[in-house]
Parts: sequence; C-alpha cells; structure tokens
Amino acid sequence: MNDTPAAPRPQPTPGARAWLRHRGPDLLAGVSVAGVLLPEAVAYAAIAGVEPAHALLAALVGLCVYPLLGTSRFAIVAPTSSAAAVFASAVTLGGPAMGYALVALTGALFLVAAGLRAGFIGAFISRPVLRGFAWALAVTIVIKQLPHLTGLAAASSQVLPLLAQQLQAWPQWHGPSLVLGVGALALWLLLHHGLARWLFVPTSLLVLGLGVGLSAALGLDRQGVALVGPIAGLSLQGPLQGLSTELWLRAAEIAPALLLILFAESWGSVRSLALQNGDTVQANRELLALGAANLLCGLVQGLPVGAGFSAASASQAAGGRSRWAGVAAAAALALMLWWARPALALLPLPVLAAVVAAILSHKLWPQAMIATLRLGSDAWLALVAGAGVLLFGVLFGMLLAVGLSLLLALRRFAQPVLSELGQLPGTRDFLDCERHPETRVQPGILVVRPEEPLFFANAEQVFQQVRQRALARPTQVVVLSLEMSDDLDSSAMESLAELSAALRQQGCLLLLARVKDKPREALLRLGLADGGGYGHVALYWSVDDAVRAAQRLRQRPVAATAAPAPSA
Repeated sequence: MNDTPAAPRPQPTPGARAWLRHRGPDLLAGVSVAGVLLPEAVAYAAIAGVEPAHALLAALVGLCVYPLLGTSRFAIVAPTSSAAAVFASAVTLGGPAMGYALVALTGALFLVAAGLRAGFIGAFISRPVLRGFAWALAVTIVIKQLPHLTGLAAASSQVLPLLAQQLQAWPQWHGPSLVLGVGALALWLLLHHGLARWLFVPTSLLVLGLGVGLSAALGLDRQGVALVGPIAGLSLQGPLQGLSTELWLRAAEIAPALLLILFAESWGSVRSLALQNGDTVQANRELLALGAANLLCGLVQGLPVGAGFSAASASQAAGGRSRWAGVAAAAALALMLWWARPALALLPLPVLAAVVAAILSHKLWPQAMIATLRLGSDAWLALVAGAGVLLFGVLFGMLLAVGLSLLLALRRFAQPVLSELGQLPGTRDFLDCERHPETRVQPGILVVRPEEPLFFANAEQVFQQVRQRALARPTQVVVLSLEMSDDLDSSAMESLAELSAALRQQGCLLLLARVKDKPREALLRLGLADGGGYGHVALYWSVDDAVRAAQRLRQRPVAATAAPAPSA
C-alpha cells in the first residue's frame, strides 16, 4: 500500500485569477467578434474579387496591429465593405497585384498624414455629424443584409434602391432562407435581452454555432439556402515590385479616395463609440494605426482594413472593455481557420445576416440624433449626415456633412459678433451690455470685444464695425479687448494699425486690453505698441486697467496726448 500523498492539483495564482476576472469579458468578446469577422471577411473577399484567405489575413493583421498603436477600446480593424469595393475597382484595372499595391500606398499615405499631425481634420467632424453618420451607417449595414435573408441577389449597391428592389420582389423571397434568418434574429434578441445573464457563451457565437449545426443536420444547402462555402488557403500572386510604373501610378490615383473612405468610416465609428462611453481618442494615433495596418496588409497581399462600425459594435455588445478584445479576436480567428474551416463552410448566410442586424438593432432608433435636434444650432447637420449616407453612400455622405460643417465654421469666423461691454456695478468685471442690461457704460469710452479670433478673413470687417460704432456717438477712447485671439497674423496686425490711425484722425485713442503673449510680442515687433510703425497703441492686461487709463485720457486732446506707456 502506497502511503505517499497525492500531489496537490495546481491552482491558479491570485494574480492569474485577477487577470482572468479582469480580462475575461474581453476574451469572450473576442471570440464573439471572431465568429462574426470570419464569414464577413469571406463576403468582403467576394466583393473585392479575390480569394477569402486574403481578407482573413488582412483581418488578422488589423486585429494584431491596432491594439499596439490605436486609442479606441472598442475599435476592431478588419476589412470593410466600402473599402473592398474600391479595391475591386483596382483589381478591374490592373489585377489583384495592383489592388495590393493600392493598399500599401494607402497605408503609406496614412503614415504621412500621421507624421504631419493631420489628425486635426477629425476635429471638424462635429458631434451632430457623427450621430447622424452612426445612425445612417447602422441602417445601411442592416439593409445590406436583406439579400441574404430573402435569398434574392442584390440588384444595386445603393441602400435605398436595394431596399426598394427587395420589397418589390417579395413574391420571389426564398422561404427557407427567410424563416431561418428571422428565426435566428428572434433567437438572438431573446437570448441577448432575456437570458444573457445566464449564458456563458457570447450570444452571437451561440446563434452562429446553432446555424452551423442546423446546416449539417438538415442539409440546408439542398434546400437552396446559401452557405459561406469552403475557405481556401492563401495563394500569393507574386511580389509587388513586379508591377509596372503605369499600374503604380493608377494605384496612386485611387489611394487618396481609399484613404478618405477608411478615415471617414473608421474615425466616425471610433469617435461615435468614444462619445457614447465617455472615452478619449487621438486622431493622429488613429492615423498611425490605420497606416501601419494597411501598409502591412499591402505587403502580405491582404485587403484594406478599417475600424468598421458593425465589428466595433459587436465587441461592445459582447462585453469588450479594452483593446485586448481585438487580440483575443485575432487568436480566436486563427484557431477557427486552423481547426474549424470545414464547419464554417456550413454556416448559413441568413444566420450571419441576422446576427449582424441584431447587433446593430439598438442603433436603428435615432434617439441620440433626435436628442441632438432638440439642441438647435448646428444640430440639423445630423439630418444632413444621415440623409447623405443613405442617398450617396458612406464616403460622399460623410464628406457632404463635413463640408457643410467647414463652411459653417468659416462663415462663423469670417463674420464674428462684436459685443459692447459695460461694467457690472460694484465689480471690476465687464460683460456684454446686450445680455446684461444692468451693466454701466462709461461716457466717451467705447469698450468692444470680438467674439471670435481675429485673422485675415475677418479682421478688416471687425475693425470697420469698431470704427462705425465709434462714429455713431461721441467717443474719445476705444478699448478693444483681444481676449479671444491667441495670435494675430500679418493681415490682422496691419488692419489693427490702420484702425488706430483712422481713429486718431477722428480724435479717438485706441487702447488694447487682454492682449495675450503671442499677439503682444507681434505688436511690439511691428512697432505698433511703442510709437513706431503706424502709430502708438497702449497694451493692458485687463479691461478694467484699460478703462481706468481711458478715463484719465478722455478729456485730453488727442494731438497733444502722449499715450501711457504699455503696462509691464
């Protein structure tokens, strides 16, 4: 009899348990995302006109590269339908090799943009635009699942014509596909909203697995239900350096369009999810991450990748909390490709379409966009963005809304409001007289403030308004507050010097208040603040100091007055 005690069973260390407890939701979310990305990649490869392996390889590259460089917790970088369509145009012109060259060039352009810190362009995409874009993109993705649910081929790539075609052809809908898709959708909604707390498997993965099981048991392909089909291995077509110069130039012509599509879709998705969850994302880092991922995809002959809205929403809905979900999705996708390709070939496309639609179902009701419209102001841009995406597609819809945002910003800066300030009794504060009628205006002193930064497009117009207000009533001193201007360009400084000279001819002095360091240094270099150049203008750190100086100067003739020395 052996009295040797049995070896103790190894237990996970407290650190390992804590790591699993913290990262467990990310791991499960990654598995769920991988279950959606794999068949989606197959579909996008069909759009692009290449073997599915090229889309799957691109998904692995995007999932591995983005967590290293990106800033979004939820972004899932993989092939997208819009980018696949642009890739297909390159394949038509010069074959698959030109398409991979296009992807590499687009990645290089992203890296150049990141090096130039061009991410500021993303700041011009306003929140109403993002909300309208997110809603319309969700509607677009759901409508594009209809052909898989109805079993009818899509007659158009545009959203509204596709919807009309599918509805008009309802007598030809394929019954088994429709029943299977609607059943999968209902099951997903039931599990997700009613039983999710008791499930240990992501809802999407469970529904997809049941679809594979039904396909194997009932032979759904024999009943006319479309399946994902066999997934072939990767077959490289040859090095990119074998391309002719002409094809490289053609690819370079298309690369900016692909960059715009990927940036518009990716930044819209990333920033929309960040706003919903109170996160912060950095546009320049996103450019860097997309550039590195696409450059590597081009070198290994993969499709272009971006942060698609459906995959990111799938990660969030499945409980993903960090970029570890993308790493887990890459590992799960690699394992699926290694072990489960025969089973994945049996996945019914109606089930896949139902899962994609279900993931985005909570985005279809435009609650956030309606709330934005109640705010007024530029909220109507949400409607423009939504309608533009539905009517013209993702890229042109986004560009339309962004273009209008830029025009409104330029109009606002070019036509700024000029406010007259008065002193709040008992204080040293000066407020807008129109909004605060309790303020007092000093006799003979005009205190004004432009409400936008001054630059070449608005300086002359603003200073003309200042001169007109000074002429409209007896004015001996004009105090101009520059608190909104962090800097002054040469046009603004020359216009300011001309205003000072014109006011002197009218018997008025010009004093500048709240002049910040950069414009102060520029005015001193010009000589406008020390008696040289066009004339002398005194500078003050506060409006109250400038008004006190103006009260002392108000009764003196301008020609005999030496303006006080600029405050230190």
